[in-house]
Amino acid sequence: MGAPKIGHAAYKAPSILKEIFYGITIGLAAGYLWKMHHWNEQRRRREFYDLLDAGKITTVVDEDE
Repeated sequence: MGAPKIGHAAYKAPSILKEIFYGITIGLAAGYLWKMHHWNEQRRRREFYDLLDAGKITTVVDEDE
């Protein structure tokens, strides 16, 4: 009785096109998340200055208290 043959995985070089596709996909996803962060910060800043211009908020501390 011979020992069962174990198939070894043959080394396969990475596919250049697949690596380029993965890199582009990850880059676009990270860029989109970064832009979403900046859009959110821009919206918050715009809301702050709109409230400041409308007089609903102030950055001056009252001395009365």
